[in-house]
This record gives sequence, structure tokens and C-alpha cells, in this order.
Amino acid sequence: MSSVGYRQLWAADPDGWRAAGAAWAGLVGPLDRRVGGLRAAGGRLRGGWSGVAATAADTRLAGLRDELTSIAPALIEVDQVLAELAGGLAVAKARLSQAVAQAEAAGLLVDRSGGVRVDPATVRPTERAGVAAAGVAAALRAALDGAAAADRVAADRLDDLARAAGAGWASPPPPGRPALGAAPALVSAWWSGLTPAQRRWLIGHEPALVGRLDGLPVAARDQANRLRLDAWRAELLVERRRLLSRVPPGPLASIRLRGVAGRLAGLDALVGRLTAGGAPRAYLLGLDPAGEGRVVVALGDPDHADRVLTYVPGMTAGLDDAPGELGRAARVLERCAALAPGERSAAVLWLDYDAPDLLTEAASAGQARDAGPALHRFQEGLRVSHDGPPARQTVLGHSYGSLVVGVAAREHGLAADALVFVGSPGVGASHAPELGVPPGEVWASSAPDDVIRAARPADELGRRALLGAAPLAAVLGWPDRTGHELWFGHDPSHPGFGGRVFGSGRGGHTGYWDPGNPALDGMARVVLGR
Repeated sequence: MSSVGYRQLWAADPDGWRAAGAAWAGLVGPLDRRVGGLRAAGGRLRGGWSGVAATAADTRLAGLRDELTSIAPALIEVDQVLAELAGGLAVAKARLSQAVAQAEAAGLLVDRSGGVRVDPATVRPTERAGVAAAGVAAALRAALDGAAAADRVAADRLDDLARAAGAGWASPPPPGRPALGAAPALVSAWWSGLTPAQRRWLIGHEPALVGRLDGLPVAARDQANRLRLDAWRAELLVERRRLLSRVPPGPLASIRLRGVAGRLAGLDALVGRLTAGGAPRAYLLGLDPAGEGRVVVALGDPDHADRVLTYVPGMTAGLDDAPGELGRAARVLERCAALAPGERSAAVLWLDYDAPDLLTEAASAGQARDAGPALHRFQEGLRVSHDGPPARQTVLGHSYGSLVVGVAAREHGLAADALVFVGSPGVGASHAPELGVPPGEVWASSAPDDVIRAARPADELGRRALLGAAPLAAVLGWPDRTGHELWFGHDPSHPGFGGRVFGSGRGGHTGYWDPGNPALDGMARVVLGR
């Protein structure tokens, strides 16, 4: 064990590395403005200049624009590399602190060089003390090895970028692209056959494709999607201008205007989180501003995490309130970090489906069934793109989102080690084993004052409404008249469902993430596998 390594790790500043990465990513904006300036200059030249020289100048300007445009993904990649380094150092420092605390509890001393010895003032130098010292020394070595591994990975990736700067950032790949919706394993195999220069070309020239392909590395999708943020915002501004041009706007146009304003606000808040440079770094894995808006954002890099949570929100979720839904995922992640500071966890907000807006829509399983293939493909993509030993993957559904998760698991299968349902109206299954995850890994919680408890067909009229609004209920043979069925099947928080239940305090339908609610710790412990 190197004494310099021990002191270096104590002195390491993960936040400094994160800030440095954010500064690199912050250069994308000025770069885009410079590209826009060159485009405008070319337009002015073409308006008043013709001939061979004019053609040559226009070609040169176009080449400069392409060169500058190709740099943008590399700037985002530097941010990703340094954020990943910061995350690795933070975990290593947490492990170092745990090792030192372990030493203090055993009456051992850790000197400034990282050496471990018995403190003769508190402990006799016995064989048992020697075993304890060896355990602390091993924990210290593991922390230093983790920091060294993070440093090597970051150095190698930065070296690759430096070499690319001299050899050329990008080169076109061969013909042939996976179709959207292709199997993640096939997408991953295609990507693996490309050179780094070909991958960078695709990110810069075909971001709409790269950003949406499940099975690609999280870093590649994030780079591609960040390049499209301005275009997505421009789409919403065009939609708003079109609606404002209608005089008088009319009630329907007014409703749509409020919707556009909400989506713009949600997008701007997400952009703020994406560019904040805080911990954990946010990765943009998908966005669509159309309709109610869809978005997939990861907090922390799922490809390098030990534990990965995918959170599926429920009714009324859309781009306008995506920042709030992301906050729920963040609170689970914060509890994971508090409970297991020596492990790397990541959380994904998966809002890539059309969530019901009205109770009449939420009474049908149709939108959940429509979402199933996409959620199945996304989870498969996380498995395929993960670097290193497989992460423990947990999928959490809230409210109608629990039905989305349950139906996807039952009908398509989910690459998940555990499923969690909170505030559920039923999950599209009668018993936990139908969901296809390991025994004992279906979890649920229902607050005592959650209104979802009333979502049960208590009389004949309710039963008829259930069967008419939710045909899936008839297929599964509901209602079962046991008194434990909800709108979409047996209550997953009832012992008869066959899952495991963790407690929740009072907080209504949305209080599961409130500070101090035992449900928050319950969700985090499932993610951690504890």
C-alpha cells in the first residue's frame, strides 16, 4: 500500500472534478453560437458573392462548421469522464472512512501512511487483535484499489480523446443501422463493431437515432440527446407561437397553451439539472416534447453502478412535472447513499409512456399494455450496456406506474432482480410468482390513508364498471370476491398476493417519499438488496 496513495485519497476532492467536467460541458453553448455565426456568415456571402472563389469559401466555411460541430460530443464526454471519476473517488473515500471507523472500534491505530497497528493503550497485542488489524488493512487496500481503478479508467478515456483530437474526431460508419425498437443485444453488437471515430460521427450526425436506441452505452445516449435540447425547445416555441396566432385563441387553444407552457417549464428545469454539475451527474437517455411529453433521465451512470433503480411514475405524469418525479427518484438514491456509502447506486426516471390524465383513462389497462414492450426493452438495454459484473436492478412503480411495471413483467418479462409497488391499484397479476422475478423479490407498500385503497369494486355496479373499463380484469378472472382485489387485481400489499410488504407512514397517495416516512427507507433497502 502506497503512503502517497493513502494521503492522496484523503485529500481528493470529488466535487472539484465534477466542477471541472461541468466547465468542459459548458463550452458546448459557446461552440454552438460560433457554429451559428459561421452559418450566418456563409449565408451573407452567398447572397452577394458568386464564382469559383465564392464556392471555395463556402466549402471551407462548411468544413469549419462540421469540425466545430464534431467537437461538441467530446466536450460532453469529458464531463462524463470526470463525473465518473468523481463518483469513484467519493465511493473510495467512503470506504476509507468506514475502514478507519472499523479500526477505531477495534482499538487500532491507522497512521498517516495508512499503516495499521494495535493501540497498546486500549488493546493488548493478541492474535484476535492481529486478525482485526489484517481486516482493516484489507479494507484500506480495497478503498485505495477502487480509487486507483477509477483514476486509470479516467486517464485512459482522456488519452483516447487526446489522440482523437490529433487523428480526427469522427469518420462515417459503414451503411446499415439498427431500427428503432431493435433488440438491445443486436444494437449492442452493432455498436461494438464500430470504431470510436465512427461512434462519434453517429452521435454528432444522427443523434435522434443514437439517443433512442436501447442497448447503447448510457454515455453515448446522453451525448446524443444533449445535442438535441435546443431543437426540442425550439419545437415547443413553434407550437406556442402557432397557438398564440389564433385570435381569439378559444378554450381548446387556451388549454393547449397551458400545456405547452408547462412542458417548456419542465424542459427548462431539466436542462438546469443536466447542466448543474452537481452530484450525482444526470444522464439524458430520452426525451420527446410532443403530446404530454416523455423523458428518461438517470441520476448517476447506470452502466457503472452496483445498484440501479428504474422508477415508473403514474397518472398525469408528463414533461411538465418530470422534475418533481425525478426528485422522488433522487430521494431514494440519497437514502441508498446514506445506507451504503461504499456502493455506487443510480436511479432512472422512466417516463417513456403515455400516462393517463383522467380517471376514466386510468380505469383501463390499455396504456399500461402499450407501455410494456418499451419498458421491457429499456430494462434489457440496461443489462446489455452495463460495464462489469451485473448490477442489481430494481423496478419501482407508483400508482398507475405499478400497473405498467406489473403488466410488462407478466406479459413481456423484465430484466429485474426486484419489483416494488407503492400506492398500487393492482399490478395486472393475481399472485407474485406470475411476475417472473426471483422468489421473495416482489415488494409492496400501501399507506394507511392512501386513497388508492378505495379503488376496489365493492359492489355489483363497481364490478361491472371494472370489467367494462379494464378488459384485462375479465381475462384474469377478477374480481375474485375475496375483498382484497383492486381495480387491476389482487392487492400486492396483501399477504395473499405472495409478495413482501414494507411499512409506510401516513402521507396519502404521494407521501411515500416524504422525509422520515419508513417507506422511503423500505424502497432504498430493496434497491440495495438488504
